[in-house]
Amino acid sequence: MKTTGYDVTVIGASSLLGKELLAVLEERNFPISNLITVSGEPDEPDLPIVGLSRRRTQSDYQEEIPADFDFAFVAAPHSDLAPWMERAGRERPGSKGSRAVMDLCCSLPQAEPAAVRVPFLDGPSATAQEHDGGKAFRAIVSPHAATLVIGALLSRLAARFHVRNAVAQIFSPASEMGPRAIDELQKQTVNLLSFQKVPREAFGAQIAFNLLPRLGAGFEKADALESRVRNELTAYLEGRAPVPALRLLQVPVFYSTAVSLYAETAERVPPSDLVAALEGAPIKIRRTSEKPPTPADVAGEGDILVDAIQPDAAHPAGLWLWAVADNMRLAAINAVQIAEGLHRQRQPLHLMK
Repeated sequence: MKTTGYDVTVIGASSLLGKELLAVLEERNFPISNLITVSGEPDEPDLPIVGLSRRRTQSDYQEEIPADFDFAFVAAPHSDLAPWMERAGRERPGSKGSRAVMDLCCSLPQAEPAAVRVPFLDGPSATAQEHDGGKAFRAIVSPHAATLVIGALLSRLAARFHVRNAVAQIFSPASEMGPRAIDELQKQTVNLLSFQKVPREAFGAQIAFNLLPRLGAGFEKADALESRVRNELTAYLEGRAPVPALRLLQVPVFYSTAVSLYAETAERVPPSDLVAALEGAPIKIRRTSEKPPTPADVAGEGDILVDAIQPDAAHPAGLWLWAVADNMRLAAINAVQIAEGLHRQRQPLHLMK
């Protein structure tokens, strides 16, 4: 990291999303002078992310969240978030400019809804142009990867064509539930093939070689992801495109989110016009001559891969989109891009530190 820069705090740094966030901060050379990492839930196992120049161990994490920061990223729930926000609200270092908290896991207690931001759609300076209203810090929602995928496809479609309605199915991987779910999916797969009893602590059911429309009693936290994506899409789209009917399925996949999206426009649109409307970083559209994208294709990548657009045979104005993205990496990149936009606005202050 650079020797001059910002005081950055990562809350939930021991989670899968937190580790991916640390990797993205390092890869993009975000200017950090002091990095504080706070672990997530106490029982979260410390699994390193391959690729970090220095792997963090549990001893690297501190328990208390510092109230003094320039940028804070919330990558996992933490029991101290509410009192931390109170402490941070009482302290406002005037020489450092407005501070920002990027919420990646919908965990911050909010008296009022925080803005949902997607820099690759809004433009790099969209967040920076907002006024903080004299607040001690600004809270910004960096949405879930499924929100990013669906929001990007619908907003780009709606910018060129009138979209009447949409329906989306989200295929959620084990990594959304953490390392223990990944470990249990592996054990279930091995045990089923060897005719042994399968563990069910993480999922509450058999997920290997199976699909689950819900996890049931005791697993409401995981099932809440569907509501979170719906709420984020409602806040982000703000009437520019219809909020799709949503259904989330748990699938026996370790990493990467897949989305099946149906959209209906006011009139039939030629596929070439649809491609022109949708394509552009980070969205890449496969042609019919290429193989369809899979969750394995995007693991470790920041792109959203979309299969060749399929018209609906029974509805001339209907179209089907299949999209995949690395759920951890896409979410982490979006959060860092929000911070980069604020950094560009505050660069004179940054150089004075």
